[in-house]
Amino acid sequence: MSRDDEADSDGTNAALLRIVVVDDHPIWRSALIRDLEAAGLTVVGEADTVAKAVTVVTATQPHVVLLDLQLPDGSGVDLTRAVPEGTHVLVLSASGEQADVLAAVKAGATGYLTKSASAAELLDAVWRTSRGEAVFTPALAGLMLGEYRRLASRPEKTRPVLTERETEVLRLVAKGLTSKEIAVRLVVSRRTVENHVQATLRKLQLHNRVELARYALAEGLESDDATP
Repeated sequence: MSRDDEADSDGTNAALLRIVVVDDHPIWRSALIRDLEAAGLTVVGEADTVAKAVTVVTATQPHVVLLDLQLPDGSGVDLTRAVPEGTHVLVLSASGEQADVLAAVKAGATGYLTKSASAAELLDAVWRTSRGEAVFTPALAGLMLGEYRRLASRPEKTRPVLTERETEVLRLVAKGLTSKEIAVRLVVSRRTVENHVQATLRKLQLHNRVELARYALAEGLESDDATP
């Protein structure tokens, strides 16, 4: 299923997407690299420890670091904190425990999948992570939602006023939809969706779609009957 000459929905050529794979199981790591390269993606480095990963990531400046949480010399959470700005982290772990998911997200991970994810789900997650989109399997998204709702029980404070359409877009971002999917859902252009996203980021003083999704989840805006 080579995608050497294919591009994602943003027109980005697959071969231009640089990935570093970090996992301490050689057979699993090799199989993962083989699948990524078979899809036309470029794996620019690999590592089996946090220390080696930091060196490889610093040297190669990848778009995405695909990593396991359990490493011999530390946690993938530590590595997540150490990745440079502009590099996104997608955790691929055997653990689906709430504590592990939340620790990774709080450290800055853009996405989190369990190793039971299919090859198609993984490849889609890699593309979306490279664009800074929050990516979680439905079950893990539910865990995050429960935690952020708990955090949202803090004292009420004044929130920036969003337009009805900005709230619609924000709600769909919280559900994990891409800009293209939101555009189809709302029957508008993708550019219009991106404009609403940027306007909402400015109003909420946030920096990217990951923070936007976290905010929406914390405020309970993922449900269709939520009020802004």
